[in-house]
Amino acid sequence: MISIDLSGRVALVTGSTRGIGRAVAENLAQAGATVILNGRGDRLSAAADEIKERHGGNVAAIAADVANADAVAAMVQNIFKTFGRLDVLVNNAGILKDGLIGMIRSDDLNSTIAINTIGTLNCIQSGARLMQRTGGSIINMSSIIGVRGNAGQLVYSASKGAVIAATLSAAKELAPKGIRVNAIAPGYIDTDMIRSIPPEIHQKRLESIAMGRIGDPQDIAETALFLASDLSRYVTGQVIGVDGGMLV
Repeated sequence: MISIDLSGRVALVTGSTRGIGRAVAENLAQAGATVILNGRGDRLSAAADEIKERHGGNVAAIAADVANADAVAAMVQNIFKTFGRLDVLVNNAGILKDGLIGMIRSDDLNSTIAINTIGTLNCIQSGARLMQRTGGSIINMSSIIGVRGNAGQLVYSASKGAVIAATLSAAKELAPKGIRVNAIAPGYIDTDMIRSIPPEIHQKRLESIAMGRIGDPQDIAETALFLASDLSRYVTGQVIGVDGGMLV
């Protein structure tokens, strides 16, 4: 049986107080990595304490708005001063705001692009500078909607499609520096993000999944763990769909 040991490695997971980000942080900590949680809410410190209590090891929390380049640079500088390295960067922070074309609020458009796209670019820029010292793995969270598109999700689709394009470009540029860059494109996953979806739409989306079940955050977290580990040492520039065979 293959076991994944990330002892001695330092990982930053953005948007990690709940859902997919929390599951990713839990798995990395369980594998022995030092994990830095990132977010903006009141739950950040509590989430770090809970993961440390459950898995032991070194778990820290840094509050920062990923859409703010200066805040991201300061966060990475803090990681360098405290831990001296960064081996794994998981760009998970994101928001979802649906809207039909012609009815999309400017605030929703700007905030979605700011967090989902610009936030990812900010973290790649600052994180890659530190990761050049040791090499490592950058894992960007996209979406099946960023790959296939969907009615009513113009802005979200654009923001996540841009993450895929950034992944492919960064993978080419950073490979000679020993940094792998890949993206995960989750399908319909059981997180707080989908709790407000009307029952009839939920059922329709469930019926579109070939495996017949909604995804679990752990399904995504285990893929991230693979990409963070040496098991994926020759994998870069890939977009891995984790969607149970969902059709959009």
